[in-house]
Amino acid sequence: MSQYIHGSKPEEQHRLSVMNDLMNSRCLALMDLKMGERVIDIGSGLGQYTLEMARRVGDKGFCLGIERDPKQLEGANKHLVANIDVKCVEFRQGEVERLPLSGKELNSFDVGHARFVFEHLPKPEVAMRELVTAIKPGGRVVAEDDDHASLILFPESPGFSTLWNAYMRSYDRLGNDPYIGRRLVSLMYDAGLRNIRNDVVFFGDCAGTATFAHFVNNLIGVIESARSTMLTCNLIDERTMEEAFSQLRAWSNLPYAAMWYEIYWACGTKP
Repeated sequence: MSQYIHGSKPEEQHRLSVMNDLMNSRCLALMDLKMGERVIDIGSGLGQYTLEMARRVGDKGFCLGIERDPKQLEGANKHLVANIDVKCVEFRQGEVERLPLSGKELNSFDVGHARFVFEHLPKPEVAMRELVTAIKPGGRVVAEDDDHASLILFPESPGFSTLWNAYMRSYDRLGNDPYIGRRLVSLMYDAGLRNIRNDVVFFGDCAGTATFAHFVNNLIGVIESARSTMLTCNLIDERTMEEAFSQLRAWSNLPYAAMWYEIYWACGTKP
């Protein structure tokens, strides 16, 4: 069973919502969706990106979002109701390691998509194979995921490396992988995909922009969501953690603070 480290409390849902607003257009540009395509989006969360994909494929296309967490699924359906202009979208509860698809739905999708899913799975290869069974020959799988080693703050906030390392180790303790981004191409190849290509989506910012505060708040929020795991597993003590957070907030007020981060991206075709 996969273990999602961040949970689905209201504050976490808000963080995810803001994060979607920050990155969706950048990710869509690489996906290059076509009108009329059928898309399956695993680990669809609050569904905001699924809805954006649905707008790209149009009324003659179809997007199916698969989400395990009932709270996230509830949020996705609320977004669906609020976006009355989007047609042909369905959100369905299910595990990404065993997709809830009918026999007719197997080998029927043009595009299989997963974003920030494989990093939370002890056996990501199982979910990748499942996703491949959902798409038809000639279809493609698009995956975007984290490789936490790519994060750089300049100048580095005092104590941040200790805090970030503890956060990454919290993935290990749950059997997940904080460096899954670099493995996406090999996961695709092992699942039978070919004509694989890779890229990155920039997800950084710097002081002086209208969005920098959102990026800083997201960074703090994502680490905070793993607080319990970090402390319970003795990856960091609370005093060190709080001091690092304090220094991080002070760093964010520097007029030349810069955050550099890359979301790893890969696309492969089913023969």
